[in-house]
Amino acid sequence: MSDKVTIATIARLAGVSVPTVSRVVNGRSDVSPQTRERIEQLLARHGYRRRPPSMRASSGLIDLVFNDLDSPWAVEIIRGVEDVAHAAGIGTVVSAIHRRTSSARQWLHNLRVRSTEGVIFVTSTLEAPLQAELSRLNLPVVIVDPAGVPPQEAPAIGATNWVGSLRATEYLLGLGHRRIGFIGGPAHLMCSRARLDGYRAALEAAGLGVDDELIRPGNFYHEAGFTGGERLLALPDPPTAIFAASDQMALGAYEAVRRRGLRVPDDVSVVGFDDLPEARWCSPPLTTVRQPLAEMGMLAARTVLRLARGERTESRRVELTTELVVRDSAARPPE
Repeated sequence: MSDKVTIATIARLAGVSVPTVSRVVNGRSDVSPQTRERIEQLLARHGYRRRPPSMRASSGLIDLVFNDLDSPWAVEIIRGVEDVAHAAGIGTVVSAIHRRTSSARQWLHNLRVRSTEGVIFVTSTLEAPLQAELSRLNLPVVIVDPAGVPPQEAPAIGATNWVGSLRATEYLLGLGHRRIGFIGGPAHLMCSRARLDGYRAALEAAGLGVDDELIRPGNFYHEAGFTGGERLLALPDPPTAIFAASDQMALGAYEAVRRRGLRVPDDVSVVGFDDLPEARWCSPPLTTVRQPLAEMGMLAARTVLRLARGERTESRRVELTTELVVRDSAARPPE
């Protein structure tokens, strides 16, 4: 029945005029709060669907949604999305839903009262209720670095995390390291699992066993890199190199090395993942795997705009190439 619900139907049920409902649907402010709330409830209850993207006028906005905004990599993705949005003459609405039901509910409320070209989710899992509501609103959805397996109909954009991790570990092996510590990312993220798998694959291909004692959990932030680095360096037989699954954790590992009176890379080599701007300004400049974050944001924005125009995408899953960037934080192990 939801396909047959019209603005006129909602207006009749709410006891208001069609233009009043239209103003709420289009995010206009000239409607009383009580009337707006009543109309929004009816729109949600009856699953009102806006016209298909190819038929509706441009809203001039893209929604970009993160779980959190406290990481430099989020800024890089925003920069990529904003570059495409600016060139297209539209704006970007950035939101953080913090994995809390109340935050997601508030974001959906805001989405219902205004128009948007489509939504880009970053490192998110689309729960069933959220998927259903976005489907009812008939909005294009693109996922960047999905946390889990994305819905079939949603294009997903990521990076070659497994290959990047494999190359970084191979590089350390090529320098002569045989005990390489690894500090991973959140276990629920696909990119974290791929980076751990790449590390394992490189060790196994070199004929080395994977020592679980050298693998430490992390969360992509500085503190986890520091804690993981401290624990690795406190082992009876510590690693001569540490590969951290993010640049921020790599810099945390720098501090763990420093506090033990050691030096990077003379005593311990460190490699990161991301190639954030700070990687080349730290001391020594960090060897890391470049993840094309801004390009991922640009591709996500282009894909949303294509879907909003009613165009099809060539592939539902795209992985952009990672690249090892060699700087000064890794060297041959000490004798």
